Amino acid sequence: MSTGTQTRTDTKPDTDQPRAWNVVLLDDDDHTYEYVIRMVQELFAYGPEKAFRAAQSVDEHGRVVLLTTHKEHAELKRDQVLAYGKDALLARSQGSMSAVIEPAEFEGDDSPAD
Repeated sequence: MSTGTQTRTDTKPDTDQPRAWNVVLLDDDDHTYEYVIRMVQELFAYGPEKAFRAAQSVDEHGRVVLLTTHKEHAELKRDQVLAYGKDALLARSQGSMSAVIEPAEFEGDDSPAD
């Protein structure tokens, strides 16, 4: 009869993968395409064509995902959008555009909602 201890080896760690978060720019009528293009180029390192497509998308659909990343980085980028300031080209612009972060959902994502 053996009284030795057995060691258990797990092949899969019990840690969850970090959830991805989207930085979403929300449309309004108080900012020009030029403002959106300049902002996403400066804050998200978009090239001119990609920045223009983002401006079109937010105008047509009311929102556009600018970045998918981990939560802390998403919060930083959202805060940068919120602090960007008013559109100098539009007199009625009183401040920055709105942006939010939301959990990214991927096709086949079966993770539980937070």
